[in-house]
Amino acid sequence: YANATIDDHSHSSILTLTNHTSFSIGRAFYPSKIPTKSSFSSNPLPFSTSFIFSIALFKHLLSGHGFVFLFSPFEGANGVSSAQHLGLFNLTNNGNPKNYVFGIEFDVFKNQEFNDINDNHVGLDVNSLTSLTSQDDIWVSGKHDEKFKELKLNNGENYQVWIEYSDSRVNVAMAIAGKRRPNRPLISELVNLSDVFLDEMFVGFCGATEQLIESHKILAWSFSNSNFSIGDGLVTTNLPSFGFVLGISFGIFIFVIGSAAMVFVVLLKRKRSKRMEEEGDIEDWELEYWPHRISYEDIYAATKAFSEQNIIEFGGMLKDVAMGVLYLHESWKVKVLHRDIKASNVLLEKDMNARLGDFRLARMHHHEQIPNTSRVIRTVGYMAPELLRTGRASSSGHGFHLAFS
Repeated sequence: YANATIDDHSHSSILTLTNHTSFSIGRAFYPSKIPTKSSFSSNPLPFSTSFIFSIALFKHLLSGHGFVFLFSPFEGANGVSSAQHLGLFNLTNNGNPKNYVFGIEFDVFKNQEFNDINDNHVGLDVNSLTSLTSQDDIWVSGKHDEKFKELKLNNGENYQVWIEYSDSRVNVAMAIAGKRRPNRPLISELVNLSDVFLDEMFVGFCGATEQLIESHKILAWSFSNSNFSIGDGLVTTNLPSFGFVLGISFGIFIFVIGSAAMVFVVLLKRKRSKRMEEEGDIEDWELEYWPHRISYEDIYAATKAFSEQNIIEFGGMLKDVAMGVLYLHESWKVKVLHRDIKASNVLLEKDMNARLGDFRLARMHHHEQIPNTSRVIRTVGYMAPELLRTGRASSSGHGFHLAFS
């Protein structure tokens, strides 16, 4: 809509929201509305989205203003303005609770009327460009640590963003494209979207300029209501770079709609070798808590090539607990996530049969439902590694707990 275009190059595409003209507006959405509330209640559905963007400068021109990832009840460009309104609202409707708009803004101009913190920030917007919270320092991944480092949003660099919503919490993370996703989110805020989301919404992007001009480009995008690791499917290497706009285009748009969730997958699978290399970095929690990672070679040597002479017993305590967990996951009328399996929560009866106890942190949901939990609640040292990154409990994580119990 308006000035937004799809730039084709070598059978691939890039979404360009704004062009080199002043007071430009661009809006682009997935072509149909997606469900945003549960059919059984008024609770908003969880979602996970990831995209790669680049804000590129035009040579000899001052830059502005920014772009927004958003949910909106309508898809056109009516009722929105350019410049500081970012193609999201206008002078009269900004702040109206009946806008029914949720967005994450990437703003490169300090507007005092919206209480912007500076001219290089990421903000969380609900029906208004006065952000509920904003952040200007970006987490970047390091070899053994992560540090706040200011990244200039409109320097032509390709950045990857992860936005997740579950249990009324919005998490936003950001890194240079190709780098590992930071463990700590840039923004983590409790937001009740029950009164913001309608039953169905359009999802997409908008951006704007004024006399300050820059190009806002989306190189890749993924979205799902159920798959919180869908961002791993984005290609992050061999993408074009934009120091100044030269009109280079690259990308592939693919979408899949499933019965339980809408999935919009962009580009190809990230190279496995790169991912394996990045995941080999030691994470923060491993530096303080035991157990650390143990290589296959170390286990092989310690067990003398898995010799049968070193076997202590078959079955044991562990088998009874595993059978109990299987019953909780598959056999009862609802699925139960214990969320705190460890040795101290296993009880022995008089015949030395193991029983799983202490269900204070347990959560239940129907078998066909997605676990609606995102708080990191468990005993440190027994947590599955992916729980620290995603914050979502799952039945598969119980296998990790059994191994260390």
